[in-house]
Amino acid sequence: MKIYTKKGDKGTTQLIGGKRVPKNNSRIEAYGTIDELNSYIGLVRDQDIDKQSFKMLVEIQDRLFTIGALLAKENSTNKIKLPLINQNDIDDLENEIDKMNEKLPVMKSFILPGGNTTISYCHIARCICRRAERLVVNLPKDTMQFDLILMYLNRLSDYLFVLCRYLGKQLKAKEIPWKPRI
Repeated sequence: MKIYTKKGDKGTTQLIGGKRVPKNNSRIEAYGTIDELNSYIGLVRDQDIDKQSFKMLVEIQDRLFTIGALLAKENSTNKIKLPLINQNDIDDLENEIDKMNEKLPVMKSFILPGGNTTISYCHIARCICRRAERLVVNLPKDTMQFDLILMYLNRLSDYLFVLCRYLGKQLKAKEIPWKPRI
């Protein structure tokens, strides 16, 4: 199979189902950002991190491929069968957040992103996740699994923030609180 088809040479791409749309279509922007997020999560996963975080990030990457496919489907009436997101996926994120939070000191202020390259990569992933969420909000409400995708992305950004703090503790990185100059 050739990787290049030349079909996109005029600035269009094909959704699942066959419809061609401009490459700057809001649906393409959304699933392209999901792909970017997935790549950054791979970068975090490739750092020297604990086995449970690694395992969870692999699962998240799988879920992001599912979300990308759902967003690439031209409409919810299309009969093409795709994998789905479910409430258990969101519950898994919440459970991991709770487990990590039990081992972290209480936050008393916002903290500045950074402290270690691994943590910084994770913060970038968190920001991309927030952007993906904002882009998905703009899609038609009949997008397949719209509500679950939004919940998953919202929870994922929370997970990534807590993961930043959790990895920071493991790496003995100092959290620098934000002290607003008022």
